Amino acid sequence: MSSEPKFFEQPAGGVVGKPMDRVDGRAKVTGAARYSAEFPLPGLTYAVLVTSAVANARVTLDTNEAGRAPGVLAVFTHQNIPKLAVLPDSPDRPKGWTPPMKYMPLSNNEVQYANQPIAVVVADSLERAQHAATLVKVSYQANEPIASFLDPKAKLFDPLAIQDGKVPARKVRGNPKAVFAQSAVQHKATYTHAINHHNPMEPGATTAVWEGNRLTVYDATQGITRTQTSLAATFGLPRDQVRVITQYLGGGFGCKGSCWPHTVLAAQVARGVGRPVKLVLTRPQMFTSLGHREDQTQTLQVGATKEGKITALIHEKTSTTSPWDNYAESNSKIIGMLYASPNFEATYQLARANVMPSTFMRAPGEAPGSFAIESSLDDIAYQLGLDPIEIRLRNYADKDPNDGKAWSSKSLKECYARGAELFGWSKRNPKPGQTREGRYLVGMGMATASYPVHSSQGTARIRLFADGRAVVQSGATDLGTGTYTVMTQTAADVLGLPPERIRFELGDTTLPTAPNSGGSVAAGTVSSSIFVAAQDVWRKVKELAIGDKKSPLYRAKPEDIVVEGGKLMLKKDRSKAEPFAAILERARLSDIESTGMGRYGAGFEGDDKTTDSGGQPKEYSMHSFGAHFCEVKVDPELGTVRVTRWVGVHGAGRILNAKTARSQMIGGAIFGIGSALMEATERDQNFARYVNSDLAGYHVPVQADIPDMTIEFVDEKDPYINAMGVKGIGELGMVGVAAAVANAVYHATGKRIRSLPITPDKLLGQAAV
Repeated sequence: MSSEPKFFEQPAGGVVGKPMDRVDGRAKVTGAARYSAEFPLPGLTYAVLVTSAVANARVTLDTNEAGRAPGVLAVFTHQNIPKLAVLPDSPDRPKGWTPPMKYMPLSNNEVQYANQPIAVVVADSLERAQHAATLVKVSYQANEPIASFLDPKAKLFDPLAIQDGKVPARKVRGNPKAVFAQSAVQHKATYTHAINHHNPMEPGATTAVWEGNRLTVYDATQGITRTQTSLAATFGLPRDQVRVITQYLGGGFGCKGSCWPHTVLAAQVARGVGRPVKLVLTRPQMFTSLGHREDQTQTLQVGATKEGKITALIHEKTSTTSPWDNYAESNSKIIGMLYASPNFEATYQLARANVMPSTFMRAPGEAPGSFAIESSLDDIAYQLGLDPIEIRLRNYADKDPNDGKAWSSKSLKECYARGAELFGWSKRNPKPGQTREGRYLVGMGMATASYPVHSSQGTARIRLFADGRAVVQSGATDLGTGTYTVMTQTAADVLGLPPERIRFELGDTTLPTAPNSGGSVAAGTVSSSIFVAAQDVWRKVKELAIGDKKSPLYRAKPEDIVVEGGKLMLKKDRSKAEPFAAILERARLSDIESTGMGRYGAGFEGDDKTTDSGGQPKEYSMHSFGAHFCEVKVDPELGTVRVTRWVGVHGAGRILNAKTARSQMIGGAIFGIGSALMEATERDQNFARYVNSDLAGYHVPVQADIPDMTIEFVDEKDPYINAMGVKGIGELGMVGVAAAVANAVYHATGKRIRSLPITPDKLLGQAAV
């Protein structure tokens, strides 16, 4: 048997899973919640970036007039900004340097992408800094830029690995090319995905303060530990001399998952002026400072039998990367695991261009990859006269096709069935282009969702007080999705206290280390850490009781004692019980403290069938699954598409809060609908500059674009993933959404659009396929 804590069994009347209101709601609506740009520090100054108007050049700067402007403390350029401890392009750069930091603006007079920072003005007010920034004179020695992988000057190359070396760039199983060539059904299509930007409500923002050689930054980041590590490496400091604080975050969707140059620049200029500095990005600067989903094409070949069974999958992706990194979303991951196929191949090609690095964006890889596989599978279903759900069931993977591992849990069939029932799928006319409502063409489409369960280090600390209160701490961040709330619920149940007696603290690197809020990692890891820490708290309290002659539990065996509702009692004689407060009081202890680490398998208690000889869990493939169902109405004369109904059903392990989880899934679906129908950043192919870098030109869904959505979760208990059985849902809600919309558009019109977003010009300009 494993020595690790048991899987969390929820107490009767517990609050985990209930639709509890947000504990931070009042602070947010009253303005008490402070975001990273809202800390009123003594002597605070304001930094404004001066950025390049061209994408490839060397610059000469004249800062004399700007430096003489009223209120200006300093104007920093590559010539006078405080130097970093390690050069960005050094082969000896230390661990912890995130990909965006491999090229640091103001380290020389080179410009490698449009809107790159080339100077920083610091003044005693924001308005004075903004004015002085307009006075900096810039001369350019410009070169012709490369705008994308489509640029004739671009050179494609095959990387050994993508995502900064973390994912192999080529994968093969079986003999896909030979099998495809012999397949009865051969489907080949190319899919194009526009550049997308995250555009969270809160812009990138950093407030930096130096006290001697100690640095504190209030930063809009999804991961305070990652930012701390990057800043320590950048400035050559021990990690404990860098403190990062993020109490609240106004969204991120991946763009705040790394440490970006503006954060380092804020710290550099704060050291230079000897005062705290606040630097907040403008909306246009958000388009060139925090990454994006890269422009990409993917070609997918699907071989199948006449019965619709997949025999081979061949996936090729081409995308644009920056001049200095090899980042690309790993689209092939979902293509290779979603359906049973013995033969699979994935390859990637990149081209360097004068652009800022792309980065994680909600469901990185899975979202665009699912668009390709789910659209192609729909095509084959129509070709063979099969229902789109039926072809997915015929290719249902009972184990992970990549490695043959068993799923830790999988409720996808239940998601299909329940989603179809809620949506009324059986009423769908199987022939495309045949359903009308007045002037509108009506279409129904569906697609599968899946996202892996990731694991990372997570640690939590619990301090349980004799007066029945508890403080629970972890260095996590709350993206705005409810971390404060769900961790309060978790702590309440594992400690047997009402939620109002719990205070959960996060967002400070002085707290126990926790992972980024991203990749659907934080909820499972941090909640499991809290559970593990609670087990150690109760172990200590049990030891006190067992050694206390005045306790009814004196000399009892630890395994014979259970904890319920804040009381310790014997399993077989529950009359022998007492509150933990009494035990601490007799021991003259005001509180008791423990820490715990949540990780893969931490909640697992197995047997011979599910554990190895060391009592540890055997390898399982761990994923969430779900199904989206979409109805659209298309105006055949204008080409406009409106989503009119939406149903999503998902199996994602234990749900910590029914209300916030539903909001997460709605938000993910809205994010995907935006990508499907309207979101596209336009990069000028001559100048490599974005031409719609604001929310007037970059369209995102608004309330009028989205119908009421039906969201449900399948009950799913997974004892193998972590102590709480939580898979995470932040990414899952977006996977497959664009495909569900595209499939509904095809059903409505008979026109297959393989280029996102699906805009009226594409629908009106294409014949039925």
